[in-house]
Amino acid sequence: MERSGWPEQDELVICSVKKVTDFGAFVELDEYGQKEGLIHISEVASGWVKYIRDHVREGQKIVCKVLYVDESKHHIDLSLKDVNEHQRREKIQLWKNEQKAEKWIQYVASTTKTSPEDLKILISKFYDKFGSVYSIFEKSRTSGISVLTSIGVDKHFAEMVKKVAEENLKKPQVEIAGYVDLTCPLPDGIEHIKKALNAAGKVKGDEISIAVTYVGAPRYRLQVIAPDYKKAENILKKSAQEAIQIIEMVNGTGEFHRHTDEKA
Repeated sequence: MERSGWPEQDELVICSVKKVTDFGAFVELDEYGQKEGLIHISEVASGWVKYIRDHVREGQKIVCKVLYVDESKHHIDLSLKDVNEHQRREKIQLWKNEQKAEKWIQYVASTTKTSPEDLKILISKFYDKFGSVYSIFEKSRTSGISVLTSIGVDKHFAEMVKKVAEENLKKPQVEIAGYVDLTCPLPDGIEHIKKALNAAGKVKGDEISIAVTYVGAPRYRLQVIAPDYKKAENILKKSAQEAIQIIEMVNGTGEFHRHTDEKA
């Protein structure tokens, strides 16, 4: 999606390589109305560059870091070597998200009969307030339309943004885990442990899934996937408590251990 104005120093930008010379590469900044920038050969790669086309070629999409901007001369200096692999992947994903958001926002504008001029003003406002257009879809889904109406966005427009977000964005999920140590001294103790684990796996909650797996006697892993950490923590504790309660009813012992390596 095209942004107005000029990029800032140290900003990461998506570029299309237009011309490669012996001293550097000329590129267009896809997000800034195809403004032209230059990657000097010294900024193409670390160390000595013998053949520049071994590193960059015409038609290539690349991620660069902005080194210097001179608006009066319409000049932008860029670096390719200062962008690491993690930054490159993250920027490309953000760019892909913005491409999706461009289609969504055009649909919202069409549905709400928002003029191209008014939409351009809104898009500029979204970049100023949230850093991207994709963000308004994420925020409207998680925080409601007030996040948009509070900055002057028409209620009908905001409601349509939220509707599109709910239809197109995956619901957020978090995954956490814990362990229960279960022992039972009875001859048929293994059957009681199975019963306890079965009960642990049947604890229910909205949009919740629980998986119980064997780690190594007497330890069993409880894995919970939920929309947010609060729900996940509550279900994990209930699941462990259910198993412990059942095993203690037959003179067994149970102990819960929280695993801290969560991931969203």
